[in-house]
Amino acid sequence: MNHVNHVNPVHRGEEPGRRHWRQRLYRVVFRADTPAGLAFDVAVLVAILASVGVVVLDSVPSWHQRFGSWFLLAESFFTTMFVIEYLVRLLSVRRPLAYATSFFGVVDLIALLPTLLALMFPGAHYLIDIRLLRLLRVFRVLKLTRYFREAQDLMEALSHARRKIMVFVCTVAVLVVILGTVMYVVEGPTPGFESIPASMYWAVVTMTTTGYGDITPQTVLGKFITSVTILLGYGIIALPTGIVGAEMAVTLWSRLKPVGPTCPACNHAGTETDARFCSQCGQALASGAGPPTA
Repeated sequence: MNHVNHVNPVHRGEEPGRRHWRQRLYRVVFRADTPAGLAFDVAVLVAILASVGVVVLDSVPSWHQRFGSWFLLAESFFTTMFVIEYLVRLLSVRRPLAYATSFFGVVDLIALLPTLLALMFPGAHYLIDIRLLRLLRVFRVLKLTRYFREAQDLMEALSHARRKIMVFVCTVAVLVVILGTVMYVVEGPTPGFESIPASMYWAVVTMTTTGYGDITPQTVLGKFITSVTILLGYGIIALPTGIVGAEMAVTLWSRLKPVGPTCPACNHAGTETDARFCSQCGQALASGAGPPTA
């Protein structure tokens, strides 16, 4: 992933010596096209994986009892190292605030918060797993930015389908409320159906075909409604996939379809590369052999 201009370290009016070391530091910290920059990024990625591994192992009770003090020491070491790294990143850019509010800047800061929160909320240090978000830099380190185009296509498809998805979500929410209310009325005081919110939980679990089994109807009518709800869930669960899939097809087609000459009169871009006249206004095209229209 390429660096952005608002964090470029070049300072106008800055002393040459200071500018020189700041630029060198910037190339090491933010660029992966030099041996030093690649080594720095790889070291950071390895440290992220190691710190997350420490937290995962520390959550095992037997390991925590035997190596709890070592895990705490390792966690403190990694946190200190990441704090220093974050400060170095701020020091090496021209506009620290711009980097701090950028995507990676926010991720880097959030990755430091669990350890601080653990001072007030015991157990919050397990949220250190959020540091895995920093592994997104592996796309830049391993030069996998060509995959960003596919990610952009997916995001564009989701953006185009957002209204349809919202309609789908609202419809499902209405069904959940109605089915939950019906089951509350049908099952009455049966355990699990003591209230409409509890019955709505049953509706969500049943409609998504998850079926935990912690709440089950006892009456014949309730079992019938459950069967209908399960079949209804199977019918609608694939709908969002179809919506996004259709939008993905439209997005890919719009990018891959041939583009013909642009009409000088109405600026319409046709899809036929050998077109002689505009399909919208009839104006002769520059690439066409036909005479211009009046």
